[in-house]
Amino acid sequence: MLVSVRDSQRAKVYDAEQLVRGMFDRADEHGGRTVELYGSHLTLPIERRFASVDSVQAYTDKVLALNWVRAQWDRAGTPVRVRSRAGTTAAHYEADDAVLAVPLYAGGTAWALRELVVLHELSHHLEAAPGSVAAHGPEFCTRYLELVDGIIGPEAALVLRATMLGCGVRLG
Repeated sequence: MLVSVRDSQRAKVYDAEQLVRGMFDRADEHGGRTVELYGSHLTLPIERRFASVDSVQAYTDKVLALNWVRAQWDRAGTPVRVRSRAGTTAAHYEADDAVLAVPLYAGGTAWALRELVVLHELSHHLEAAPGSVAAHGPEFCTRYLELVDGIIGPEAALVLRATMLGCGVRLG
């Protein structure tokens, strides 16, 4: 019998991510990469954007092939298949088949075809025993922050960590 683990901080994680994506979007729109976070000025790194399922697939394959990712998470050796998702409101990860599903375009934008969203879904994939802990619990958040830190950069991880904590997210 499968026991469901309550995902009590899912909304808080999504709120934090939306705020962080907004910071990256505003930085892109205004041509400057410097943001203020709790009184400190940080230069945001570039967040990669994707044009297609194929480009997300290539990126996912490269992330999972990184030596430090493979050394840290056994599931990095399990390939992920990327597919388009019909719905427009969320990307998701299907643990049974190791599938990352991303909506392509909604309202003229490709909000999910970005690095933060793909790393979020890969963090689900890297869970050692899928379904054994809350999907957006402290363990997931720590994994996600480690990926963001190692791939996008420490400034992006700092912004995400501070925003998560500000939204009441518990970290592992």
